[in-house]
This record gives sequence, C-alpha cells and structure tokens, in this order.
Amino acid sequence: MNTAFSFEVLNTSPISHARRGRLHTPHGVIETPVFMPVGTQATVKTLSQEELEQLGFQIILGNTYHLYLRPGDERIARLGGLHRFMRWERAILTDSGGFQVFSLAKLRTIDDDGVTFRSHIDGSEHRFTPERAVQIQRNLGSDIMMAFDECPPYPASRDEVARATERTYRWALRCRAAWQAQPNAQALFGILQGGVYDDLRLMSLQQITELDLPGYAIGGVSVGEPVDDMRRVVELVAPRMPADKPRYLMGVGTPDDILHAVQQGVDMFDCVLPTRLARHHTVFTSTGRINLRNTQYQERDEPIDPACDCWVCQRYSLAYIHHLFRAGELLAFRLATYHNLAFYARWMARIRQQIEAGAL
Repeated sequence: MNTAFSFEVLNTSPISHARRGRLHTPHGVIETPVFMPVGTQATVKTLSQEELEQLGFQIILGNTYHLYLRPGDERIARLGGLHRFMRWERAILTDSGGFQVFSLAKLRTIDDDGVTFRSHIDGSEHRFTPERAVQIQRNLGSDIMMAFDECPPYPASRDEVARATERTYRWALRCRAAWQAQPNAQALFGILQGGVYDDLRLMSLQQITELDLPGYAIGGVSVGEPVDDMRRVVELVAPRMPADKPRYLMGVGTPDDILHAVQQGVDMFDCVLPTRLARHHTVFTSTGRINLRNTQYQERDEPIDPACDCWVCQRYSLAYIHHLFRAGELLAFRLATYHNLAFYARWMARIRQQIEAGAL
C-alpha cells in the first residue's frame, strides 16, 4: 500500500460530473482539476523552474522516451533522480514512453513482449517492455508513473484497436507486477485504450480498473480523431471510472476541451498546446487566440490581454512582442510561453472555484 500517495474528493457538482479534489504526493499537494505543463526533456520549453513556481504549477510532466535516450535514465538516477537533476521540488508525472514509441511508425516493431525501436536521434536500436518502462521511471523517480500501453493510431480498424487494447491490458498486468515487486513512494496509473469504439472503451475500462491501481488515465485520444469523437469517448468513460481515484485525460488541452472533460469528471490534464502555440506566435486571451506576428499589432501599445495580471501583460506591449517575433528574438518565445501558461493557470483556478460554488 502506497501511503505517500492519496486522493480525496472535496466537492462534487450538483449539475455535472465535475469534482474538486486534492492529490497528495511525496512532493506536495496538488489541487484538482489540474493542468500539467509538459517538460518533455526535463524542461518546460523556454521557462525556468522558478517561473513555473511563480505561476503556481504544482506538478509537471516528464517524458520517459526522451529522457531515456538523452541524457539517460541511469545517469539521472546517479545524479539523484529527476527532481534533483532539474531542481524541481514539486511533483512530477512521467508518461511511459508508449505514445512516443508508437508514433515512430516506420522505426519500431511491436510484439507481445514489447517494442523494438530505433532512436530518432541517431538510429540506434532499443527495446521497451512493460518491465523496462517501469524500471526507467523508477530511475527517474517521478511521483506518478504510467503503465506501458499500446496507443493505436487514428484511423485504425476495429480489429487493430481490439488487439492494441488487449495488449495494453496484458502489459498493464506486467507493469503492476513490476511496480509491486519493488514497493516505493511512486504511484502507478493504468491507461484505458479502445480508440473510438465504445465497446472496446468499456472493455478496457473494466479490465484496467480491476487492477486496483492508484489512478487511471484515458489514453489514445487527441491522436487525429474528430473532436466530437474524442468528447464522446470522454463522456462514455470518465463518469464510469472509479470515483475514489484520480482520472487523467492524456494529451487533451484546449481550454474548451478541458472544461468539457471536467464536466465529465476528469481531474488531470496535460498538453503541449499552450507552450507549442506560444513558440508559433499564438497566445490565448480572454476573448480568444491571437497571432502576434499579424501586422495589426505592430503599433498596438497595449498588453496582450488587459484582463491578464501576469507580468508579461503588466509590462510589455503587443507592438513590442510583435517586433520580437518579427526579429526572431528568443525573448518573444519566453514572453508568449509565460503568458499562455499564466492563462492556463488562471483557467484552472476559475474552474476549481466554479465547482466549489456549484456553478459548473
């Protein structure tokens, strides 16, 4: 029994499946619903850990596949684990590497035991099995590790998705065995698959939740399927997931999609969207997205969003940040990224307040 990790539901909505919760981890308490910035290679691109703390983020995501390849999970372990390596004292969730491995369609071979793949960096050959994925995440020392799963592409036939879903279950059994064999403070979450097929989703829900893990995630969405299909899957699965465990929707991250999923009972989210869009000169505002390279902003001596209280909006003008992007200055990426994550932090805080007030 992992006593360092626990989850409690503080409020439930009278008008939806939304819930306000609190996640206890070895590296701090996390208020849910929560958005987790993606720190793929032990960094949230362009920002420092101090800035993430300023923004109030209590947990970030690290990528097992990328950290295994560079600098290497064993090196990180020798340096004291991922928290010490990157000087981040708050919680970390690591994905299993499954999504990245299965994205390498031309560079990998799947069998029932695991996956052989070639590095996107130098072409070297590597192998992930469920046991290896757990060991790598042990070396990284994350607070939450994810089971190794097979993420089918979209589109895929029902037979293909059924095979991936069954394999995901068998691999989850092996991940649980490896996790239980060396008890520590890390929590293991299982991943539900099933593509856009309702019966497979419900089958995966039953199989994975029977494993009695500390938390569960909806995987295999946001892989190219229409938004309506993604939302239908969330509506089908999320309210049926165990009420006493955290529910995590992987890789879904527009503000509207987060709001919809929260109303279905989802507690945790991650997505590269706010940081990736920032590097492509697009920022979120209280009235919608804007592209900062557009010439309409070249003489606008006002903040990105007058309703935003982040230091970027308090200090810098649209015209200045437009100029930075046009000039290719690195500061542009930092300012846009900070602002976008401030928007997300504020969005999640508002969602939590609305649940507490019974208004969501």
